[in-house]
Amino acid sequence: MLYVEKLSENKFRMTENGILNCKLTKGTEFTTRINENGSHEIIKIIKESNFITKRFFLSSKYKESEYRMLGDELMKRGGFWQVDFGGITTVNIPKDFEFDINQVMKELELNLIEISE
Repeated sequence: MLYVEKLSENKFRMTENGILNCKLTKGTEFTTRINENGSHEIIKIIKESNFITKRFFLSSKYKESEYRMLGDELMKRGGFWQVDFGGITTVNIPKDFEFDINQVMKELELNLIEISE
């Protein structure tokens, strides 16, 4: 399931990050067509997200409050974060974000494993 905002009959914008498709991140716009099963099928990404997206495995050695502090600060500055399957976090960092997210995590001593595509 994808969480989207409908822009026109066959044009949509992601309102969250796709869990299984790493290219469908918050803010990405795409067009669809209805396939033979009557479902929407993505045919073209027409606008990439304005965010830098990173995914990390969460570690049980940190408290939820430590993750929340970083996520809340990111959201105050126009970013977005979500946790999926209870152990994977996806962060959307504005391209003009004034902080280096890796440096912030280092200063907070959050040593998370980044998931690369």
